[in-house]
Amino acid sequence: MSVLLEPRLDFVLPPELEASEPPEARGLRRDQVRLLVTTGPEGHARDARFVDLPDMLRPGDVVVANDSGTLPAALRAQRVDGRELALHLSTHLPNGLWVVEPRETTPEIGETLGLDGGGRAVLFMPYQASRRLWVAWLDLPEPLLAYLDRWGKPIAYSYVQRPWPIAMYQTVYAREPGSAEMPSAGRAFTPEILQRLTRRGITFVTLTLHTGVSSLENHEPPYAEPYSVPPATVAVITRARASGGRVIAVGTTVVRALESALDANGELVTQSGWTELIITPGRGVRVIDGLLTGFHEPKASHLAMLEAIAGRPHLEHAYDAALAGRYLWHEFGDLHLILPQE
Repeated sequence: MSVLLEPRLDFVLPPELEASEPPEARGLRRDQVRLLVTTGPEGHARDARFVDLPDMLRPGDVVVANDSGTLPAALRAQRVDGRELALHLSTHLPNGLWVVEPRETTPEIGETLGLDGGGRAVLFMPYQASRRLWVAWLDLPEPLLAYLDRWGKPIAYSYVQRPWPIAMYQTVYAREPGSAEMPSAGRAFTPEILQRLTRRGITFVTLTLHTGVSSLENHEPPYAEPYSVPPATVAVITRARASGGRVIAVGTTVVRALESALDANGELVTQSGWTELIITPGRGVRVIDGLLTGFHEPKASHLAMLEAIAGRPHLEHAYDAALAGRYLWHEFGDLHLILPQE
């Protein structure tokens, strides 16, 4: 896919900047993580805390978050020869099928994996052109959510050094379970922050996009994901833009959903379905004016979206500042507020 050939930001991420535990384990509240605020075309940077977010925005702005809840989507599986592996559920497809990721193995077409509690997963075929994702059918002894509550764990990668309960991977406004991994840009929100936004005249609304497993090792593009942009959210955003308010997306999943819900005239409309949209600097963005996000891996596909929003000079200066300021990466790390037009 040609859009993926565009060079993305590269840098060296020191291992000590990979957050290995939630801020609560470091003696902080969720909303006490650090916040790097970068503004203007050149990415002027200033240091803050997430508790300062309401003061960084203006009355009349709209904050849009993804209310998808995180599934305990990591399962223990066993091959017919007795070897164990981790099986990550990614995306629930139509007709009861799933996109799954068998970790650190090369399975065979038609292979059946045994799961805890008498369940099994039948691997039909590789998913699209992926080398790591498969289409599978799950045969479970009880309904999915009950089974995952009993046998599943949150997906975690090697930089997280011990297991944490699923509550550590949920946002305070999560509604419908469906994401393989937490929409982590919203993790720092607390009821107190939401109340302060309201008192300042900033509207908080949600949409839903169920995100699949990330591609830290392969830097693959995002695959198709189900999303829904409800009428109330469209109405609030439309009114705000008409009156000069800014639209601040909480996370790259929100950007993907909003940019997917544009009609032929470029107007935001109520929309539900599957999005395969990949946002690059060549495409740009049309709905949002700012982005609250975490810090992304070198050359990650999300960096192309950030460059589409802010431009390469802004992004380069922002990441130089984040590295020099010793900000923390990943879902338990610090956050980055991008305001390219301020």
